[in-house]
Amino acid sequence: MKTAEIAQRYLDYFEKNGHVIVPSASLVTDDPALLFTVAGMVPFIPYLSGDVPAPYKRAADVQKCIRTLDIEEVGHTPRHGTFFQMLGNWSFGDYFKEGAIRFAWELLTTPDAEGGLGFDPKDLWVTVYEEDDEAHDLWRSLTDLPEERIQRLGKDTNYWSTGLPGPAGPCSEIFFDRGPAYGIDGGPATDDDRYVEIWNLVFMQYEITNVQSKYVFDIVGELPNKNIDTGMGLERVAFIKQGVDNMYETDQVRPVLDRAVALSGRTYGADHQDDIRFRVVADHVRSSLMLLSDGVTPSNEGRGYILRRLMRRAIRSMRLLGVDGPTFAELFAESRDAMKESYPIVATDYPRIEQYALAEEATFLRTLAAGSSLLDDSVVQMKDAGGTTISGSEAFLLHDTYGFPIDLTLEIAQEAGLSVDRDAFDALMLEQRTRAKADAKSRKRQLADTSIYREMRALGETAFTGYTDLETESRVLGLLVDGLPADRASAGQIAEVFLAETALYAESGGQVADKGVIVGPGYELEVLDVQRPVPGLISHTVEVTTGEVGVGQPATTVVDALNRRAAQQAHSATHLIHAALRDTLGSSATQTGSLNRAGYLRFDFAWGQALSDATKSEIEEIANNAVRDNLEVSTRVLSLDEAKAAGAQALFGEKYGDVVRMVDIGGPWSRELCGGTHVSTSAQIGLINLVGEQSVGASNRRVEALVGLDAFRELAAERAIVSQLTSTLKTPRDQLPARIAELTASLKAAEKKVAAFETRALRDRVPALAQTASAVSGTALVAESVGAVASQDDLRQLVTAVRDRLGTEPAVVALGGTIDGRAVVIVATNEAARTAGAKAGALAKGAAAALGGGGGGRDDVAQGGGTDPAAIPAGLAAVRSALEALTA
Repeated sequence: MKTAEIAQRYLDYFEKNGHVIVPSASLVTDDPALLFTVAGMVPFIPYLSGDVPAPYKRAADVQKCIRTLDIEEVGHTPRHGTFFQMLGNWSFGDYFKEGAIRFAWELLTTPDAEGGLGFDPKDLWVTVYEEDDEAHDLWRSLTDLPEERIQRLGKDTNYWSTGLPGPAGPCSEIFFDRGPAYGIDGGPATDDDRYVEIWNLVFMQYEITNVQSKYVFDIVGELPNKNIDTGMGLERVAFIKQGVDNMYETDQVRPVLDRAVALSGRTYGADHQDDIRFRVVADHVRSSLMLLSDGVTPSNEGRGYILRRLMRRAIRSMRLLGVDGPTFAELFAESRDAMKESYPIVATDYPRIEQYALAEEATFLRTLAAGSSLLDDSVVQMKDAGGTTISGSEAFLLHDTYGFPIDLTLEIAQEAGLSVDRDAFDALMLEQRTRAKADAKSRKRQLADTSIYREMRALGETAFTGYTDLETESRVLGLLVDGLPADRASAGQIAEVFLAETALYAESGGQVADKGVIVGPGYELEVLDVQRPVPGLISHTVEVTTGEVGVGQPATTVVDALNRRAAQQAHSATHLIHAALRDTLGSSATQTGSLNRAGYLRFDFAWGQALSDATKSEIEEIANNAVRDNLEVSTRVLSLDEAKAAGAQALFGEKYGDVVRMVDIGGPWSRELCGGTHVSTSAQIGLINLVGEQSVGASNRRVEALVGLDAFRELAAERAIVSQLTSTLKTPRDQLPARIAELTASLKAAEKKVAAFETRALRDRVPALAQTASAVSGTALVAESVGAVASQDDLRQLVTAVRDRLGTEPAVVALGGTIDGRAVVIVATNEAARTAGAKAGALAKGAAAALGGGGGGRDDVAQGGGTDPAAIPAGLAAVRSALEALTA
């Protein structure tokens, strides 16, 4: 029985039993917490949770799913695949346990000839939750299953919940016994591959609270509307019904495997490792095909990264099977033909799918050619030397120089029985990012050689006192002038000052440096910038405004209090925005960058699509509610492990030591590792006004906000605009949108009328223009200036209308006009003129030269343009001269 037929029988059965057949949702889910549709229930979550009323009481579907958590198991087990299809039937407050059990048993055991799936009841086992007597008794009364083939299991296998407060309930699973050749006796409780789970019936009947884990919670009571959520793995049923050993040998997957076998020249079933590789190719090519068909494209982030990884694993597996050249053209075509009966889009959209697949393959083959030989040499050398670990520096070289992915290096090393020093690799990656940041700062500030800073650091570590003090007395430890050590700096000079202590905050963690002054006996320094060029050292870039500063002198750092307060407001507001984003979009909206300065913040986060206006408003409201609630802002210094255990979020691009500073706003609601300065309570932020949201790269978004007084001023400016509009339009504020829409519609209607009048006026000029034709070497030529024209399209239509009016004898029309102050000449020729040698493109180039611009185009219609409308007569004369030369 083919896979598509199994799916159709399933849908036909449930449609006959009163279910609405729902088409599969996309693999790209709208759920912000997920990259993909990972289970059949995902599209129905709003109905199951009660957030949205279900549009039907009963439904059934075949849902496409992608799951990559078990990607390493692909090819090793009979049932793990990255792409799979889940058959589901759903009841929203309609039938419950009895109906779900009766439907499942009837469909499974009804003979093939009668439209069922034809399973022999003696091959089926069932598990129920150990405390669910109702389900147990229903299985006994509704079926002929003997007691010994109904097993009671615990919460870890037979209880469903999301791990969050809300709906939950016991489940009952149906298993197929593959027979003693596949494992030990004893039923599903043995957890042996002999027993394949084919259907899971979830009885969503309780509301839970006080959730401590997925299986530790309190049951509040029964739900007012009980739901049924079932899932049957289509691929699992298919490999059983088709009499094959695993899902890779079913009719929708095996053709790709067979093509890989043919391309490699090897035999499937002859070598265990080769068999795994064949299965990986078959699975990953099909998964990639389906992801591409749903609009995912290869990239280095998010969904695109998952797709890229699948494709590159398939390419790597073919390479291990002895195929060095491209294979995707054949493999993807096989997968297309195998899947198109169930999903016609893979055929109709195949040219686009193939374009992405072949481009990705070509790119990665180039990467493999450069990197594999180096890695293979390293593997050989390591084995010859008796080593077991490839160094992190070699892995980093492959990644940094050759674009060779670290996960592929890990896989290849593992296949060779070696490991990779991942910690050393990660350290080198971190150093690279740190260098990039330092280089950017160096270019911006023209900092001195790093060795100079090491010398300054040797004088002592700079203590930062600014968390508690805005003024700190200290002394000058060192000076740099023009990047070189100096004993003193005088008025007018720019210098870098190094102190024993400072209250001035150095730029880090997204927060810009403090403003302020450094004062001492007989001198004052304006602080231009504060940085940390090397760990433990703070550098103050200053301009000496009065007097002279020298090494060893007393110095007092004075922070600009207003600027610091505004920066603190922005930094604390950034934490609130981060928490609001995660609250709204889910934990996958991770921070990728930030900037905080007085009155302004921007926050970059991982996300693949624009935020709706409603989502932006929700984020803004959540953040401002936190401001309103006057949450306590507290800091703790603790070990990194303790902070991670407490759930602290780490900031993008920051390197942490063993001891870190953790900032809480409202306790765990916002908990981040952060070295920045903050307000004492959230109410001190004042106001957060989200003013922008945009893309800043693939799968990366940015929100911008004004904070405190800046936010108020922006809202006040908008209020003034609204007030002006209400006064000018004499319309109440709440009616402004409707009034503006009305005026816009009226304006568009008027513009259409004007355009129609202009078109009619141009059309009316056609006869008169045609009458101006004069003979040039047997060709009728119209060369006239028509004045101001609304658009190039209008002028083009006028030119072609005049040409058509001149008939079939050789004719050339060149009309000049001004469009938005620019000079344009458009030339049109008929077929007879072109046969005689008159080509519009050549004639337009001559006109353009006279206009001081450029031009050209097709033989029948072309144009030239320039900036000087006064040159239009010269351009038309150039057309006449060029026509005379051409026809001569």
